[in-house]
Formats: sequence, structure tokens, C-alpha cells
Amino acid sequence: MKAIRSVLNYLKNGEVKYVFGIPAGSVNAFFDELYDIPEITPIVTKHEGAASYMAASYAKYSKSLSVCIGCSGPGGTNLVTGATNAMREHLPILFITGAVPVQTNGLNASQELNAQPIYESVTKYSATVKNSAELLETIVKAVEIALTGVPGPVHVAIPINVQLDLIEEAEIPAFPNVMKHKPDLAAIHKAVDQLINQKDGIMFVGQGARDAVDEVLELAELVNMPIITTPQAKGLIRDDHPLFKGVFGFAGHEQASRLINEGYGETLFVIGSSLGETATNNWNGNLTKNRYFIQLDIDQSVFNRKYQVDLPIVGDADLSLTAIIEKVKKRVTDKHFYFPKEETIHEDEDQKEFNTQNVLSALQKLLPETTRYTVDIGEFMSYVIHYMNVKAPHTFDINVHFGAMGTGIGSAIGSKLAEPERDVVCITGDGCFFMHGMEILTAKEYQLPIIFVVMNNARLGMVYHGHNLQYQRSHSCFEQEPVNISAMAEAFGIRSARIQQLDHINPFLIEYLRADGGPAVLEVELVDQNIPPMGDRVKFLSSFGK
Repeated sequence: MKAIRSVLNYLKNGEVKYVFGIPAGSVNAFFDELYDIPEITPIVTKHEGAASYMAASYAKYSKSLSVCIGCSGPGGTNLVTGATNAMREHLPILFITGAVPVQTNGLNASQELNAQPIYESVTKYSATVKNSAELLETIVKAVEIALTGVPGPVHVAIPINVQLDLIEEAEIPAFPNVMKHKPDLAAIHKAVDQLINQKDGIMFVGQGARDAVDEVLELAELVNMPIITTPQAKGLIRDDHPLFKGVFGFAGHEQASRLINEGYGETLFVIGSSLGETATNNWNGNLTKNRYFIQLDIDQSVFNRKYQVDLPIVGDADLSLTAIIEKVKKRVTDKHFYFPKEETIHEDEDQKEFNTQNVLSALQKLLPETTRYTVDIGEFMSYVIHYMNVKAPHTFDINVHFGAMGTGIGSAIGSKLAEPERDVVCITGDGCFFMHGMEILTAKEYQLPIIFVVMNNARLGMVYHGHNLQYQRSHSCFEQEPVNISAMAEAFGIRSARIQQLDHINPFLIEYLRADGGPAVLEVELVDQNIPPMGDRVKFLSSFGK
């Protein structure tokens, strides 16, 4: 059999269902073998970058290995942004890139590229296979690295002649048995002592807690700790929980900022956050000031980066929190339940004004509570973080962590494939749409019922507001002639609508967009001159350089 068949047999045995990418000469042997493997469906995208975002979202919500493929040269470089994003989010993805025949290396072959060193800095492992006898072994090693320890992306470059080499039938090994990180019991005991004996504290939740939402809430209720989240973790904790005090960081809430900045809580318990710039309001020193700092994370490299940790706990969030809860329950007999909410997170405004906040609010009222919103990068993202309601866990996917424009579009497709029963709505902007909007055709070809909401303000909104705040002026090139995106969608044979006033958002509009069971585009033609609710980021930009 061809050597590449052993790879596909291994992936099939590991119950890989999809491969995201684009066929091309240097990976044609891989795609040819897929004809005979109906268990694996190729998701052929319009751009490799979008394929990498789909693969990331699929890995996140299927909780399994994702596979993404691109040709040698430009296909491989187009996947690098997605690999970098996956590394930041600890998502297990096998990136496969084609390569020119081994014997043509260094001869300026078409699309020749040494991809291995490019991926080394943005993946857990990167290798080039030059001998077909080593191909399956290398893939098995890469998958094990992706799934074990701290999960993350890996990369293997496979020259086309290696893919085509004939080899003997090989025994296909099983996928690795993934073991969760058992909690450090000594650290758990110390944490329990601190949490029980503290006068008060704050629980700060990041995206690393996405598989431990129930445990976060149970512990918070046991020890009566208010909860704040990072922007990346919006969607994990319901807004109506009595202990939830909002988002801290980029586009966060005043109540969360007051808790941190005014010194509430002698303990800070950070769960699953690397405490980057957007999560900490530009590394705000008040976060840990005069507080005992406990940090729980699967990745020990996040400890002591910017903030000195008093008690680091290495382990999976769910197992570690479960261990803490068991010990707290043995020592806490009185479950004191909460203190009153000081304010609602979402301020009321004139609901008649046609602005970004009211558009998003009106849309959410018409959609199921469990709808997942995949949110792109743009000024609308601030409004999503600040104003949209979290009515059920796991309902927002926001990529502010790495911040690549267009990720929300690919993420919607990956999310829908991972959880077909969940309603998915992508919130994107015209700038992001012009980068990866052609993927609405991918959604059409695979009949994925996703609503793509395009906030069209005919400008790069975040750039426009950022420059005005920093420099009190904005270049005219940041704006453009409006483009009718709904007409583009119609030309693709995709159901669409264009709205220009708030009362256009009604049940009949949603019914129309969902009528044919495939994707739909809702274009919101709106130039919102309000400064986005970026929280302390506005103060930072306004004072920049002063």
C-alpha cells in the first residue's frame, strides 16, 4: 500500500471524522486515499487560514484531535496563523503540510519550502519525514505529543514522493490513552486552608476552565467567592448567577474593575488564565496587590510570568477543583449563600437607537438561549463582551487572546461540525468578512445552518477608534466605499438580508434566514460613532504617549 494510507488508517482508527484543508499537488496522494475511507470527510475550504480556524474550533468543542492539511509552500505558510492560535488555546491539532520530492530539495522546485523550522516556534513538535519507513512512526509520535501533557498543535511535513512510496501493510497502533493531570495534593491542601480561612476573595476564571464550569460554581458557592472572568472566558458563567460580577479586562465591567482596583478580597484564585494583556487590563498591578495569589493551570509555564504566585497548582481544572471541593465540604458545614448583586452588568440604554449594542441585544432576544456566538475581531467585539447576555454555558467563542481577524467565521463552521445540534451564529465585521468571508460558501457546500451576522460600517472600526483616541485623528484610508455584502451572498446562492434600522430585527427576519436549512447572511449596515465599551483600554489609549 502507499505509505500515506497507513497515516489515514491510523487517523480512522483514532475516530478522526474530518480533515480541514485544500487539495493540491503535494498532498494529492493524501486526498486520493480519502476516496476509499468514507469514515473521514474532507472539509475543503476556500483558504487554508480559514481551515486552520475550523480545525481549532472543532478540536475545542469535539474534545478530540483535529487534522488540518495544506500544500507545500503557500499552503503551509497560510496555516501558520492557525497553528499559533491553537498553541495559545492549547488545542490538539495535527497540521500536515505537503513537501516537494526529497530529491528536488534545494533545486528551487515549485512551492519548495522548509516548513519545519517555521512551525517549531508555534507548535509543540515539528518534523519533516524523508523516508517512508519513518512516516507512520512520526505521525504517531506527533499525535501523542498533541494529545498528552499540555495539549497543543503539532506539524509534520511529508514530501509527495514519501506519500506515494509503496510499503508493506503495517500494524496500526491505537491512539494514545490521554490521562488528565492529577492534582498536586500538597498544593490542594494549602489551597483549601487558604480558601476556608480567608475573610473574602475573588475567583478569576479564564478559558482553561471551560471543562470545569460546574466545579467553579460549586466551589464559589461553598466559600462564597465572587466570580469574574477574562474576556476570553465570557460565556462560561451565566450572568444571572448571584456570584458573577462580570468580565475583567478588555471591554470588561465596572463592577469587576472595582473589585480588583479597590482592593476587595484578600485572596485571588485564578483558574485557567495565563494573565495576558487583554485579561488583565494591560497587566494591571492591582490584580495581585495585597492579595494571596493562587493560580491553577495545566501549563506551569504561565506561573510567575508577570505576577508572583504564592501558591501555584499544576493540574486539570476539573480534577483539581473536584479535589478542593471534596476537602472543603468536609470542613465547611454552613453554606453561606451569597451577597447581593450591586448592579446589573448590562446598562440600560435607549432601545430605540439603531446602534451596535441594541442590534446585538435585539438579535439575542430572538435566538435560543443555548446559541453559540463565534465572535470575530472588530469594534463589535467590545459590545459583545460588555453587553451580550450569557444565558447558558459555552455560548460565546471569542478570540481576543490571539486576535486574528476572520477567526470567527471559520470557528462557526468548526463548532457546528463538532456540535451539530447547537445553534451557531457568527458575529463578524466587513473587515473580517473581506479576509475570510468566502467560507460562507464552505458552509453552503456542507449545508451548515449558520447565521453569519456582518456588522458593516465600511471601515476598520477598531483601528478608527483607536487612532482617534491615541492621536485625535484617523486616516481616511481606514474607511471605504460601502459594499453590499448581502448582494454578494445572494450571488453565491446564499439566503441573505440587509437591515438599516432596528425594527427590521424581528421574528420574521430570523424565520426567513433559517428557512432553507443552510447558511444565511444578515448584513447590518450601521456606522456607530459611539466609542466602543473597551473599559480601561479607552483610558490607556486616550493617555498613550502623554
